[in-house]
Amino acid sequence: MTTHRNEPEIDLIHVNVASPAGAYTVGSASFFRYILRLGELGLRLGLQDQEAVDILGSVPHAFEADDEVPFVSGRGWRVVPARGDLDWPVLEATPQRLRTAFERASTILWKNAAAFHVSAREITAIENELDEVYGILQRAEAAGVAVNVSYVA
Repeated sequence: MTTHRNEPEIDLIHVNVASPAGAYTVGSASFFRYILRLGELGLRLGLQDQEAVDILGSVPHAFEADDEVPFVSGRGWRVVPARGDLDWPVLEATPQRLRTAFERASTILWKNAAAFHVSAREITAIENELDEVYGILQRAEAAGVAVNVSYVA
């Protein structure tokens, strides 16, 4: 895997997508780089695409210090700081809001993959991970519960 803009290589990363209806852990650095951190690639985006990228870019690192996790929110989502020593910050969102954000990020990635030298193998891995995440979102929506997302690197 290549690095971009002098970023350190991320070998091991876990993006946790969880709700009372189920959970899934994404173990792909490409998913992290090109879906969750898509906003860091410097793309010019329309308002709705930018909003989706901003939501995914707000997913906090699970072990960030409480004073480093900003409380931000938007339509259908918010960042919730840790509530105790055995808790960690999460992005909490409606399943529908997350689905829209992930779908927009995927579309943006497909349109710009060549410019960022994203390999076919990386895109396939990302799409497979998205299918798993969509399954979690579907179960959460059916159960009427919110979804939490955080990552550990």
